[in-house]
Amino acid sequence: MPQIRLYDTRSGELRDLAPREGGRVGIYACGPTVYGRIHVGNARPFVVYSLLKRFLEHEGHSVKLVINITDVNDKIYDAAGPLGVASADLAAEMAAHYRADTEALGLGRPDAEPLASETIGPIISLIGELIDRGHAYAVDGDVYFRVRADSEYGSLSRRAIDEMNQGEGVEGAQRKEDPLDFALWKAHKEGEDTVWEAPWGRGRPGWHIECSAMAEELLGVGFEIHGGGNDLVFPHHENEAAQTRMARGTELAQIWMHNGMLQFGEEKMAKSVGNVALLHEVVEQYGPTALIMLFAGAHYRQPMAFDDARMQEAVARVARVRDAARGLVDGSSPADMRHLRDAFFGALADDFNTAAALGFLFEWIGERHKREGPVGRADLEEMLSVLGLERLAEPEDEAGAEELALLEQRQAARAARDFARADRLRDELRARGWEVRDGSAGAALVRLER
Repeated sequence: MPQIRLYDTRSGELRDLAPREGGRVGIYACGPTVYGRIHVGNARPFVVYSLLKRFLEHEGHSVKLVINITDVNDKIYDAAGPLGVASADLAAEMAAHYRADTEALGLGRPDAEPLASETIGPIISLIGELIDRGHAYAVDGDVYFRVRADSEYGSLSRRAIDEMNQGEGVEGAQRKEDPLDFALWKAHKEGEDTVWEAPWGRGRPGWHIECSAMAEELLGVGFEIHGGGNDLVFPHHENEAAQTRMARGTELAQIWMHNGMLQFGEEKMAKSVGNVALLHEVVEQYGPTALIMLFAGAHYRQPMAFDDARMQEAVARVARVRDAARGLVDGSSPADMRHLRDAFFGALADDFNTAAALGFLFEWIGERHKREGPVGRADLEEMLSVLGLERLAEPEDEAGAEELALLEQRQAARAARDFARADRLRDELRARGWEVRDGSAGAALVRLER
């Protein structure tokens, strides 16, 4: 088993993964705030950490993946108000959409998907511990974290403490001991329709404390990997780390792992910018395997461009893999091809480099096409499974009588040089999910990937 190394944002270095006893690995990734349908940028961390779990399990580890859902947040209040609906109802509706939209990717579910609204008890307990230790203070129903009490604050984002801005604006400024302090608990305000009782007053939790509590509740303190988009390094993850460090006297996670943003044009994809491609629409248009192929083709730490041209390239890659899987026999690759399978997994062990791994997979496909003799399917299936693309090696559906009849009509139209009708029949077959492939042995129908 190769040593697995991952880039740790806090140290700025590749670090060896050090599982707990029994090869156990905990992964916590920050999920969406559910105030609208998610876009493909929101889906990148879901895919990255789902595939990382698959790889670690392939390497013999027992993995627990936790991806939370933030269903108590200012953004939800702001979205629910104009719609005239309760914020809890909007959050529940959008959380259901999120689960359905990510389920369509075919990667399975995380082992746990905690809701902030269902973790209020542990959140209150963690805030109480911070108050008891003198690292937080209550004033007028709010509770704030004393940032300067943590001598290591800024070590994750590697920023000077006096150059930081929590992004809370003027809210509560007059009640804070220091402008750097951030809210752990927010007193109930007019227009906010979710409220819980706490020792310091009725209200609801701040964003950062929610994830510290959910992660600790499900994975304990000191778990292996904390993930999320690199836009969360500060203030969200910096604050998570500080809260747990000061409440528990130890680090929340061993490795802080961050994926790059999706870029649509010149800017990152974001609802606030308005340049979004919704996940369910992209999956409906191109199919889940093409989107997973797109994500796998870039290193997780790098920003990644998204547009129709790149999705078409991913569709072509999917078709190439599907073509390579046809005609394979049972068994492993020939001995002189197995080094490509080994290189594939070596690339994943080196900072989870799916782009390099995918390159070795396509080298394997190139070798497969050079071989006149039989080639075994096991190695291709093994590689595809780790990348969430296993369906590309599955037996294909056979065309039904109606589709075969349309194919015959198309062939007759071509023979009669009625190319306009032939094109219309081809388009009808595509609408039914079939691509016409013309070859030396005649025309054949191939199932489109969806």
